[in-house]
Amino acid sequence: MSIPSDKDRVVIFDTTLRDGEQSPGATMTHVEKLEIAGLLDEMGVDIIEAGFPIASEGDFNAVSEIAKNATNSRICGLARAKTGDIDRCWQAIKHAEKNRIHTFIGTSPLHRAIPNLTMDEMADLIHQSVTHARNLCDNVQWSPMDATRTEWDYLCRVIEIAIKAGASTINIPDTVGYTAPVESTDLIKRLIETVPGADEVIFATHCHNDLGMATANSLAAVAGGARQIECTINGLGERAGNTALEEVVMALKVRNDIMPWSTGIDTQKIMHISRRVAAVSGFAVQFNKAIVGKNAFAHESGIHQDGMLKNAETFEIMRPSDVGLAGTSLPLGKHSGRAALRDKLEQFGFEVGDNQLKDVFVRFKELADRKKEVFDDDIFALMRSGEDAENDHLQIVSMRVICGTGGPAESTVEMEIDGKDVSVTASGDGPVDATFKAIRELHPNTARLQLYQVHAVTEGTDAQATVTVRLEEDGMIATGESANTDTVVASARAYVNALNRLILRREKSGPGTDAREISYKDVT
Repeated sequence: MSIPSDKDRVVIFDTTLRDGEQSPGATMTHVEKLEIAGLLDEMGVDIIEAGFPIASEGDFNAVSEIAKNATNSRICGLARAKTGDIDRCWQAIKHAEKNRIHTFIGTSPLHRAIPNLTMDEMADLIHQSVTHARNLCDNVQWSPMDATRTEWDYLCRVIEIAIKAGASTINIPDTVGYTAPVESTDLIKRLIETVPGADEVIFATHCHNDLGMATANSLAAVAGGARQIECTINGLGERAGNTALEEVVMALKVRNDIMPWSTGIDTQKIMHISRRVAAVSGFAVQFNKAIVGKNAFAHESGIHQDGMLKNAETFEIMRPSDVGLAGTSLPLGKHSGRAALRDKLEQFGFEVGDNQLKDVFVRFKELADRKKEVFDDDIFALMRSGEDAENDHLQIVSMRVICGTGGPAESTVEMEIDGKDVSVTASGDGPVDATFKAIRELHPNTARLQLYQVHAVTEGTDAQATVTVRLEEDGMIATGESANTDTVVASARAYVNALNRLILRREKSGPGTDAREISYKDVT
């Protein structure tokens, strides 16, 4: 068996913690960012874009901590074409054994108009910023934002400038998801053939999914000569999202006959990190999502089921185990012990200490008493529901809800707020509305409910309900999630979870440190 050459290898650049986190409501806590970075590192991601250090003190600290802890991946930070951005980025990533500065500027006519720069002025700025980044770091990536809508001659000109200034990777962003596969292939191919020095650098592709073609465009760019794909877990990202890591990786693996390129990703870790990103971001994966959706390996049609029983390859082009999916329910119940639970958690990629196992085991027993069967997804929901102990300003102690057929619902909620027990009874249009009103009375706030979403974790009337709540207050957005067999209880806990996250962010944000004070939405 021959060893793949560099020309056969596609570098996976994951930007879940930067571009993915820019999705409204998807902001992650410091601990969550470190956890996701660790999972990306373990699964073989070549480059982790850990954040935008200049955006806030919190972003800087997260990038810095990720840089210190990385063992395999190269850690990258994003910076605008400004000396202050680049210096701050370097301070955050310099601790990594392998690091990269990624600097960018918008080059299309629409984006040049924002800083009101002429073509020559922007060209000079590109030379200065890339040169400055290269003087700090020996691995520099440069991006002409909105490249796919930039004039051809000017795009070639600025790419040549960036290469001469020391950029070793040239990223070609389809910032607004405008291009199509045939154009994506042609653009990369022509740039490599036309721009002086292009054969000495790596060309990358960064595609958005506004027209549903992000994955197709990324793979088409590789066909044109790109050897780095920028992507996110679950396709998380601005607007319609980014290229999904799991889609391009599995496409290259399954269809290696026509796309003879490889990645270094351990695909059996895909399902676990997909679920973790969905949990910490609050963005549930759609059931029919490719690779990681709940229905991706489900077969209900009689013809399909008959074919699967005879030969799984009849209707499956990859095995569930290829992406880390067990495909069966957990043979665990109320008589199962801690050792069995720990073993199953480890199979799913959860590493739990003795104290955490004790807490999970208690909640598992409570769940097993309420449900006839405990499924894989129940365990994942169970793990998510116990993740926010650090946000302990507000805690639900008890609830009592009364619903009538001819009048409003009534909810009595007892909470512990900063160590003090308080309770109140409120009425509302249904049990959830009454419960939320009671919580607002106990903890007055101006947070606006942006999203309230409920879905069953598994089947049956005893299924756990996972509730997602997204709140906005004073420009800050926070998402809370909780699972319980009682939908109202799950709703209350998700609402309190979101409130706790808002409180935590207010405490950590000071004057001049809020990420929303930096205009970095839609970058690359």
